[in-house]
Amino acid sequence: MKKTYMFAIIVAMLVGAITYWTLTAPKNPMIEIDGSSTVFPITQAVAEEFQKENPEVRVNVGISGTGGGFKRFIRGEIDIVDASRPIKPSERQTAAENGIEFLEFQIAIDGLAVVVNPQNDWVDYMTLQELNMTWRQGSNVEYWSDIRPKWPNQRIDLYGPGTDSGTFDYFTEVVIGEEDASRPDYTASEDDNILVQGVAGDPYALGYFGYAYYKQNADKLKIVPIDAGDGPVTPTDETIIAGDYPLSRPLFIYVNKEAIARPEVKAFLKFYMKNAEQLAIEVGYTPLPASKYQENLQIIEQEP
Repeated sequence: MKKTYMFAIIVAMLVGAITYWTLTAPKNPMIEIDGSSTVFPITQAVAEEFQKENPEVRVNVGISGTGGGFKRFIRGEIDIVDASRPIKPSERQTAAENGIEFLEFQIAIDGLAVVVNPQNDWVDYMTLQELNMTWRQGSNVEYWSDIRPKWPNQRIDLYGPGTDSGTFDYFTEVVIGEEDASRPDYTASEDDNILVQGVAGDPYALGYFGYAYYKQNADKLKIVPIDAGDGPVTPTDETIIAGDYPLSRPLFIYVNKEAIARPEVKAFLKFYMKNAEQLAIEVGYTPLPASKYQENLQIIEQEP
């Protein structure tokens, strides 16, 4: 009986010690990021390189979409949001109501790629008007021949980002003329890799997503030049940065100002701006001029 009693005391002491150590042991700093699947490759590349030099810091990068990321950001749940569109006035207002102050940094330029399957030998280009008639709410386009009579009388299969995606917001605003005014009957995903796989495996597919994902999968897809009225333009780094390609857009990160006061977050942001130009190129995006990254860096360094 005495041995059993002593054993119980020892076990209780060990459990208490482990619990105390768990509660009091220093935890590794963590940076929480979420948002756009389009911006994800740049931020993830930055995070991986940063953690090589700072292994004590954990950087979690999610891809819930721009809208999903902003929902978490304006509630104070994450430090940084990746965004493929500017913050909306309603999101800005909610952030203010929740006491969230933030900084906006443009980090690259992207084009929105319209793509078809490589077996598609009839589409040589599309106009913005044709994209509008295909994707708008209430569209009567069901077959390729509904767009142009000479195209095949085959049902068109549409692939695009989900409604939480900043790419969706941008496309509907620029192509349809009204945010969120897209037809709902298409295969949707916030993960651009799923859209790539869908179009690559469907001869009658038409889809859209970030240009960088096209560049990474150019052997599986066929790019569609876009005509906004001045003739078809194919997205390239040159046409995107010059603004000649009609579906070019800036990419952003938004940072909670309170988070910048933490040394690991400030160090990460400084690392981001010092390396974004090269890493943007490596993952297939069009970088900003070096002076813009330097300007961003100065703003970060001025934060207390």
